[in-house]
Amino acid sequence: MKILGIETSCDETAVAVVESTGDIRSPSFKLLAEALYSQVETHAKYGGVFPAMAKREHAKNLVPLLRKVLDSLTPSPVKEKGLGDEAVGNLKQILDREPGLFEMTKDLLETVEKPDIDLIAVTAGPGLEPALWVGINFARALSEAWNIPLIASNHMEGHIVSPLIDSEHRVEFPALALLISGGHTELVHIKDWTEYEVIGRTRDDAVGEAFDKVARLLSLPYPGGPEISKLAEEGRQRNVVPRFALPRPMIHTKDYDFSFSGIKTSVLYTLKKIDDITPEIKTEMALEFENAVTEVLVTKTRKALEEFGAKTLILGGGVVANTYIRQEFQKLIEQHSETKLLIPDIKLSTDNAVMIAAAGYLNFLKNKNSDIELRAQGNLSLGARK
Repeated sequence: MKILGIETSCDETAVAVVESTGDIRSPSFKLLAEALYSQVETHAKYGGVFPAMAKREHAKNLVPLLRKVLDSLTPSPVKEKGLGDEAVGNLKQILDREPGLFEMTKDLLETVEKPDIDLIAVTAGPGLEPALWVGINFARALSEAWNIPLIASNHMEGHIVSPLIDSEHRVEFPALALLISGGHTELVHIKDWTEYEVIGRTRDDAVGEAFDKVARLLSLPYPGGPEISKLAEEGRQRNVVPRFALPRPMIHTKDYDFSFSGIKTSVLYTLKKIDDITPEIKTEMALEFENAVTEVLVTKTRKALEEFGAKTLILGGGVVANTYIRQEFQKLIEQHSETKLLIPDIKLSTDNAVMIAAAGYLNFLKNKNSDIELRAQGNLSLGARK
């Protein structure tokens, strides 16, 4: 199947076409074309993502990105006959809240022939609901106009399947997934594809959110995660020993939940006692913070590997682009030879439409339809909470 994926859950607008083959036990995914527009620079001056602004940017960029993807597959033949009045009316009704997107989509559908696509997959959640609705309604419009089936994808399931894109990897069950991003920190027990049990999640800040907040305390640019990591790596290369000792919250609790706000608060109170925050102090704090966060993540995951006898450990989400975290989990797996570690390519660790198309294929194979309602669900969960 050729699947068109559409992702608008936060501040990345993304469109991709993925060729998906294999059955539910051994799915395979080949990326055919993708286009992505990042809104990071747009939101950077505000130090975070503004939902209304993200929504506007998605509406402005979806059609140009789709044109780029379709043209990179095979130049789309020019359509000789435009849309009829009924089709235009249906399109306008679907995109009623997005007049600009309606005009661009109408122009696309009037000038481009139906592409060789078998299924459209769009993110239904979790994410920012105003942003999600733009992608959902755009997907609905394309599905209606081109008579292509439409399926909803869970953004977090996309992160789980992302290591399989353009690879020969196979997931052996039972498996565990640690999903770490700006909005999520979850430990998931995977019994089989589409069968998930969230065994632990953050009780406050997500790990990526904590990175950004600490970066602000250190007066580092947004997004803060890469800036913290850069300073921490510099400190490691110089064998810096931090003069600060940050807590490792919940590291020894019997459950699999996380808490990162306490680490952030400790950074705040420590910095308040220092009159001059020098570059060296910033380096030491970044190093100790990254060490503390990583130690908690690894310790909790090690315990889960042992309890559930996982044959595969999947890391997913934007924070897995962090070099130190990747290295520490490689070390963890060296101690658990019965478990293999799957990590996506760095470009597929952040939000993208490739993983959304792949997740759509899994749901299509498992259910021949999606259990996820085609509506924006900001707090959509992967499955039951243990």
